[in-house]
Amino acid sequence: MTDKIIIRRPDDWHVHLRDGPMLSQIVNFTAKQFKRAIIMPNLTPPVITAEKGMKYRESILKSVDPSLGFTPLMVCYLTDDIDKDEVRIGYNEGIFTAAKLYPANATTNSSMGVTDVRNIYPTLELMQKIGMPLLLHGEVTQKHVDIFDREAIFIDEVLKSLIKDFPSLKIVFEHISTSEAADFVFESNNNIAATITPHHLELNRNAIFEGGIRPHNYCLPIVKREKHRVALRKAAVSGSSKFFLGTDSAPHSKDAKESACGCAGLFNAPFAMEAYAKIFDEENSLDKLEAFSSEFGPQFYGLPLNEEKVMLERTNTAVPAEIDIMNKTIVPFHSGNNIPWKFSRL
Repeated sequence: MTDKIIIRRPDDWHVHLRDGPMLSQIVNFTAKQFKRAIIMPNLTPPVITAEKGMKYRESILKSVDPSLGFTPLMVCYLTDDIDKDEVRIGYNEGIFTAAKLYPANATTNSSMGVTDVRNIYPTLELMQKIGMPLLLHGEVTQKHVDIFDREAIFIDEVLKSLIKDFPSLKIVFEHISTSEAADFVFESNNNIAATITPHHLELNRNAIFEGGIRPHNYCLPIVKREKHRVALRKAAVSGSSKFFLGTDSAPHSKDAKESACGCAGLFNAPFAMEAYAKIFDEENSLDKLEAFSSEFGPQFYGLPLNEEKVMLERTNTAVPAEIDIMNKTIVPFHSGNNIPWKFSRL
């Protein structure tokens, strides 16, 4: 039995840091574990220009503890009428690492998202030409479609034609939640990759309804049947470079989660690597954790591997039931439980 592993410092390829006063309290949870992170742009208002991307990055760097050596990677929020010159300028000047497609009203702060992917074809053509990755929230949003089917239908109705029309476009299928998505990524060309969250690897949809409504297990895309959780685990530990770490950590206050219209998102940043180590250990695949966490992401994005090392030890980490931030109470992922691994920087 392996009791300690030392790996390259990992990166988080999908995280929500919020803005305003909350940012200064949230960012260090991510920065303590991860060297770099893809920062999601669904603020209010969203990050749709290079100037807004630069200002948001400056706010993050002012908020983070400089001793942690953290680098935020900014993302442009795509809208139906996005100015493709802003996308080009932002990418060429090193402000934007990628652009994010939110289907309109698919998730938190996505009302300004794309109503029809064909509306942004000129921008996608530009992105394909300059090598800028497209990050997808892969769900359809029609009201007649069952929420548990939205990802699978997105593949058939949107993603397949998108890849056909833009065969050289680099695409990250974010926070995949179904066996259909895992299979699709496996079978696609090397331009297609996917992030997988710790909560989609840990939970199935029973977790939302166990003994009553469990709002702190509610996220989008929503967790699915057990067969999908099993398929995601198989993908994560497969050793395929198409799958890499993306926490989709998204903090909401306890009262917002427990309201009549509770917010979607889990706050897993404080113990993210412990949660992933638990899963890989359960799958007898600790030897695959470094590649998933620290190598496949930067390789896809064309970035250097981190030189710094971190350690994970087999010892209990107690997750608090609640975390107080800016006079707000947030319930973290694995609230009140022990995770049998501990993360530390070397």
